[in-house]
Amino acid sequence: MLDPAFAGQLDAVLAADDAQRTSRYPGSRAGRQPVHTVYVPADRFGEQTVDDWRVDALAAVDEHGPLPDVDADLQARVRAKLEDEPIEDLRIDFEDGYGVRDDDAEDEAARAAGGALARMAHPAFVGIRMKSLEGPTRRRSVRTLELFLESLLGAGPLPPGFRFTLPKVTSVRQVEAMVEICAALESAYSLPTLGFEIQIETPQAIVGADGAALVAPMLHVAAGRCAGLHYGTYDYSASLGIAAAFQSMEHPAADHAKAVMQVAAAGTGVPVCDGSTNVLPVGTRESVRDAWTLHARLVRRSLERGFYQGWDLHPAQLPTRYAATFGFYRDSAAASAARLRAYLARAESGVLDEPATARALAGFLLRGIQCGALEGEDIQTASGVDTAALSALIG
Repeated sequence: MLDPAFAGQLDAVLAADDAQRTSRYPGSRAGRQPVHTVYVPADRFGEQTVDDWRVDALAAVDEHGPLPDVDADLQARVRAKLEDEPIEDLRIDFEDGYGVRDDDAEDEAARAAGGALARMAHPAFVGIRMKSLEGPTRRRSVRTLELFLESLLGAGPLPPGFRFTLPKVTSVRQVEAMVEICAALESAYSLPTLGFEIQIETPQAIVGADGAALVAPMLHVAAGRCAGLHYGTYDYSASLGIAAAFQSMEHPAADHAKAVMQVAAAGTGVPVCDGSTNVLPVGTRESVRDAWTLHARLVRRSLERGFYQGWDLHPAQLPTRYAATFGFYRDSAAASAARLRAYLARAESGVLDEPATARALAGFLLRGIQCGALEGEDIQTASGVDTAALSALIG
């Protein structure tokens, strides 16, 4: 028989390991994850941007619709979403979408963007993509952040859901430096804790010079500030030497990078965001509808692989973003709710689900409700649990 004190000895031996694991892997993060991030170049951003995208998205549907392979009920739901909340997450872009300008021009753009954001009815999530912390752009990047914040805070408080996006990360030390930048800005401007997203768009972020995988260390040195991991489709593909014609969100190299990101983020509560397609729905009716078909397929592909967020770069991509997202949740909602009800009731069914699967079912249904694809009352009727209970099941 084991000594009765043995269990206590094990607790003592593993106490530090338990504490470290709990700190590094706190589990799902409470709150909603946006279904997309819209990137708008800083010099094209203004307080009317969201309204302009709403008008343009609806106009695209009116001119080139109906959306491919979408029934009338879903068409109506997409239109309602575009009218009510066309953009869930907005990123004002001072990096590739903005380009390289002289200092006076970027100073002016940073001040103008901060002021415009303060005046607008902003989306649920908003922020700016800065330039990288590589040597040539480091000082410019920090200056833009400060000028933007000065202008924004001069007209009002920091919006809820605000974050920075740090692009072209090539080392763990750059993430540590971003933590220091956030802390310095908080101190200088009496701000609440600032968060940032890490953009994975270089091979060095996936595998370091010593062969070590670096995404997980980047997450853990972010000291709880990391608000997301974003995949950069075209910079990453180009860095690997993939020919332009074959650069895509569904290239095997892209799938590998995103799988590394997904594994690194698992259990941390940090969401992973897929990239974009550069095939835009513009031009002739045939061109628009072909681009819609491609975009809807890629959005659905990402969702099926567990990437619940992606990038949109043009207003006419919004209809297919929501159509594909809503369709994904609605197609499986009834079966998922029934499985969850059977699991919670310990009822006999054709599927033997485990607690982890129950958490996945709850997460699926809650995401569908949060984005507007599903009605909370309908899911409660079908599953037997309300949104608060779904959140509790996720843990």
